[in-house]
Amino acid sequence: MDVKKDILWRVYLSFLGIVILGLIVIGKAFYIQQVQGDFWTKMDNNLHLKYLPVEAERGTIYSEDGNMLSTSVPVFDVYVDFAAEGLRAKDGERFKNNIDTLGICLSNLFNDKTAQDYQKEMKLAYKNKDRYYLLKKKISFVQYKELRDFPLVKMGKNKSGFIVIAKDKRINPYVLLANRTIGLSRDNAANVGLEQRYDSLLKGKTGQQLVRYMAGAYMPVDGGEVDPENGKDVISTLDTYIQDVAESALMRMMVGNNSLHGTAIVMETATGKIKAIANLGKQPDGTYTEDLNYGIGKATEPGSIFKLATLMSLMEDKYVTINSVVDCEGGKKNFYGLTIKDSHLGTGAITVKDAFERSSNVAFAKLADQYYHSQPSKFIDHLHKFRLDTLTGIDLTASSGKPTIKKPTNRSWANTTIPYMAHGYEELVTPLHMLMLYNAVANNGKMMKPYLVSSIRQYGVEVKAMKPQILVDKICSDETLAQLKECLLAVVEGAHGTARSIKDSAYQIAGKTGTAVTALDNRGYNKGNKIYQASFIGYFPASQPKYTVAVVIQNSKESKKIYGADVSGTVFKEISDRLYGSYLSTRKYITENKPDSNLYNYFGMKNELSSIFTSLNLTYTDSGNSGYWRSAQIKNNAGILNTPSVSNSTSGSVTPNVVGMGLKDAVYLLENMGLKVTATGRGRVMNQSLAVGTNFNKNQNIALILN
Repeated sequence: MDVKKDILWRVYLSFLGIVILGLIVIGKAFYIQQVQGDFWTKMDNNLHLKYLPVEAERGTIYSEDGNMLSTSVPVFDVYVDFAAEGLRAKDGERFKNNIDTLGICLSNLFNDKTAQDYQKEMKLAYKNKDRYYLLKKKISFVQYKELRDFPLVKMGKNKSGFIVIAKDKRINPYVLLANRTIGLSRDNAANVGLEQRYDSLLKGKTGQQLVRYMAGAYMPVDGGEVDPENGKDVISTLDTYIQDVAESALMRMMVGNNSLHGTAIVMETATGKIKAIANLGKQPDGTYTEDLNYGIGKATEPGSIFKLATLMSLMEDKYVTINSVVDCEGGKKNFYGLTIKDSHLGTGAITVKDAFERSSNVAFAKLADQYYHSQPSKFIDHLHKFRLDTLTGIDLTASSGKPTIKKPTNRSWANTTIPYMAHGYEELVTPLHMLMLYNAVANNGKMMKPYLVSSIRQYGVEVKAMKPQILVDKICSDETLAQLKECLLAVVEGAHGTARSIKDSAYQIAGKTGTAVTALDNRGYNKGNKIYQASFIGYFPASQPKYTVAVVIQNSKESKKIYGADVSGTVFKEISDRLYGSYLSTRKYITENKPDSNLYNYFGMKNELSSIFTSLNLTYTDSGNSGYWRSAQIKNNAGILNTPSVSNSTSGSVTPNVVGMGLKDAVYLLENMGLKVTATGRGRVMNQSLAVGTNFNKNQNIALILN
């Protein structure tokens, strides 16, 4: 009995212990859930939930004529959740029934793996219950559209497990066209051009996507997103036609002349809008691409195009007029131990206008040294007024080249500085600086700020418009301005003008050539190291300027042409001719309608030929009684339709006559009759391998030769 009580006591004690332990566990669970619940929930979320940024759709950069210059296109990353309940329902019936066909479709779409490889990899991922299996990255929208209709995928995310993440990829639809100026938004490199300058407007406002960490990867949580705000669109001042004209002309010259690099800039005279800017540099493989912005970002010694600034300074100080006489001393003179030469020796005493027309280095070096040697600051002050020592202020400030104009206080200042500066050496300016100065002369003295963006739009609505800005209201007096225009016109129109080769009878060009000697690889100007920079800056039509154009090309040692007129002047002329013909010419072309006595024969379907005659307002008569096919004759602006002898025999086994037909009609007719067609050439059918009217067998081959 005592033993029984002892055993019961032990049992009751154990039971009591179990009850107490159970109460403790229940109490602890209650405490964790009710008291510490928020704490543990937040910790779990911190470990498994977080917000990832969702990039906004980047705005588009347009040309002023409405073409896309830089835009975003969607690309898609495709993932598969192989643990999705819908995919694994009924022991994975959906997956097993579709995996073979899906593998074939994926292989045909991407052409990177065999169907068996796709099937094997997805079966393994299914077995391992991979939650975020990466199937393919950055597929195109066309590929995505096709993918949506594939077996399994078309059942939707819940049943197929397929997860598609859309992203944006930045492209320049016109590829090379103004590529350096437009720039390209890149993830792992510094942006350039307009993409960099207007990045804050283009990129919009980033959104958020709530994701959960599961099985080694983050998966989106439905309903946990904050939509991004799309970026604004930038409307540039560039014109795609003018840009194409400038780039094509520049490329043609540089390839033909084996040049190193060059730029061509087209500015709208009245406003300062940059309508085109082409920059080409030679690559190690011999090709040319937009590698640097030579027009804006590279300051060089300008050469003789700088003589405009020198002449303007001398005239403003009333030291000379265009009729003043200067002795060129045979085209060669020593200045403080250094010799300055003209490209054409032998010239004596001539007028200032003639010196500018001939581009005499000696004349301008003498005049500048005579009047500014003892007062150099007066000359430098003029250059400052012309903004040749100031940043241009163009939209691409980050890439704008800084000009260098020497001052008497500089350690490198010497007695020879003024004579050399006068004809374009010992100073560094960009082509855009010089273009602004020439444009100011063309614009009756108003120096305009160059700019590349005309407006900002959001969802098609203009939110900001950029207006033309005047930097200098009057660059010089009207008297000086008139004389400068006369000199610039003489460079092209004059008997001794250095650019007389680009003279045109239809319209007048005014401008200035420049051929600067530059040092090869910065090794000095010794013989053998010299190469030449060819320039031409001018405006047209000279009487009422519409466009001002700067062309600056750095030649190589292998270049056959070196002078400004032959190299850059030729590019300028090609640009000006095409722009004048497209936009500025007022010439009326008179056409006279005369009956055409030539006889033309065509074959085709009756309704299509009828439609063509109607659209062309040509009268015609149809003498055919039946059938779909007609032979057409056109003479004296009138058409006659006839029934071809055998072309309407679309049944049976008689070979029809398809000579004279277009390939589309010929193939349609022959294949409907059971023949197999092969064709060579382009145009209309001129010969057929099976003779007209002969019998043929079904699926027999017939060869067509096109003209």
